[in-house]
Amino acid sequence: MIFTDTHTHLYSEAFDGDRDEVIQNALQKGIKRFFIPAIDSTYTEAMFALEAAYPGHMFLMAGLHPTHVKENYKEELGHVEKLLAQRKFYAVGEIGIDLYWDKSFLKEQQEAFRHQIRLAKKYHLPIVIHCRDAFDEIFEILEEEKGNGLYGIFHCFTGSLEQAEKAISYNMKLGIGGVVTFKNGKIDTFLGQVDIKHIVLETDAPYLAPVPYRGKRNESAYLIDVADKLADIYGVDTQELSRVTTKNSIDVFGI
Repeated sequence: MIFTDTHTHLYSEAFDGDRDEVIQNALQKGIKRFFIPAIDSTYTEAMFALEAAYPGHMFLMAGLHPTHVKENYKEELGHVEKLLAQRKFYAVGEIGIDLYWDKSFLKEQQEAFRHQIRLAKKYHLPIVIHCRDAFDEIFEILEEEKGNGLYGIFHCFTGSLEQAEKAISYNMKLGIGGVVTFKNGKIDTFLGQVDIKHIVLETDAPYLAPVPYRGKRNESAYLIDVADKLADIYGVDTQELSRVTTKNSIDVFGI
């Protein structure tokens, strides 16, 4: 069985004390492919170091996270553009709009999101969307940008069935992580109505650890707990779930 964690921040400071142990634990459990989203320029070198340490397992994205869209966002977008021109990345992400923490940079977040979607189209790459308290704002821009060049993953999907169907209509897979195991997560009540071909697995480590680790640091190894829950929802065994969701990730990332 090969599992794919389509969204994990393994370069995070949360792993500075035991990063290699965390990664080896995940590898031993069959998680062989790790897609690494960007946050801002301050993490670029750490991402490169992770890729160098685990060639063939770590696949990097370039992008500016919406909560890091601040006064210097144009400079940060310039950094993303420079990276994309220099070397291979597998997606533009994570990008999007987050109105949970701060609404004061909404206009700038919208501009950054739109700009990075167009960068992804230019380089024929998928996008990986971060959306928090901003479904309407995200969908408004996706509607503007929809078409053959727009595709990717709606990371950490926590919306309704209607919102899931709308995301899928814009050529997005749904990134499903620890929230599906939460009693109040709600997405487990309707995911079975979404064709499994639209689902990819993720952890968002070190955030959003699944039950029974909820409240603790998340790790890529805990992807197995997410997979077990989804296998139950879809009425398949975990091996079949790993096969289908890894194929879905290949369809998105091209590797």
